[in-house]
Amino acid sequence: MEGCGNRKYPEKPASVYFFGTCLIDLFCPEAGLDAVRLLEREGIEVHFPPDQTCCGQPAHSSGFPAQTRAVALAQLRLFPEPWPVIVPSGSCAGMMRHHYPKIFADDPRLLVEATALAERVYELSEFLSQVVRIRLIDHGEPTRVALHTSCAARREMGTHVHARTLLDQLPGVEVAVHAHESECCGFGGTFSLKHPPISSAMAGDKVDAIKETGAQTFVSADCGCLFNLNHTLRKREDRLQGQHLATFLWQRTGSEGGRQ
Repeated sequence: MEGCGNRKYPEKPASVYFFGTCLIDLFCPEAGLDAVRLLEREGIEVHFPPDQTCCGQPAHSSGFPAQTRAVALAQLRLFPEPWPVIVPSGSCAGMMRHHYPKIFADDPRLLVEATALAERVYELSEFLSQVVRIRLIDHGEPTRVALHTSCAARREMGTHVHARTLLDQLPGVEVAVHAHESECCGFGGTFSLKHPPISSAMAGDKVDAIKETGAQTFVSADCGCLFNLNHTLRKREDRLQGQHLATFLWQRTGSEGGRQ
């Protein structure tokens, strides 16, 4: 099956690896568990290598190549079987898929390993939509939601379309298009720490646009963006809060909500 650009998608595998990401591990573990539930419901055995840590993106985007290489190297050999590696984040998936081969380009042996791993990395919504070809049954009440697609999902991985494809399968869900959908939320990893006034202004524009749609909630496939936008809303004492796409899909479809 042809994928975005020149990517070819395999048939649904019996087993996958799951790379949980730092933010999900530390701040929203339920999103990771819901992603695993969605995969297991489709008859896929999910393997979670316990020694996984960070993908290396914070060091990479901050300009620390030696530290980036060390963190990335620690991940390379955690996935020895030729199974897909599923990542519930466009930014972390983009780091592993597009930047790992560049990081190890000066070492022929490690380049082979990094390239082989990169070719097996899939962002969660991409994998569910294009490889599993999941069919969802909606059990939720009618609702209106906004979708936030991260910069990495949209511009690096090209997976922003897959989240919408999954939501479009739910007849009770109206997806509202907001005015700043293609723009950055201001998180940008360490950008939000180095440039807080700019980051806050960007997040403010984003939540204003989401609020203007009248959406009852919003969803994103990236916890970094959710962390930034939800914090902005809490500072405003606004009750609106976003959810990770995996959690939203699981809550809407439940244990019997998917079918082959």
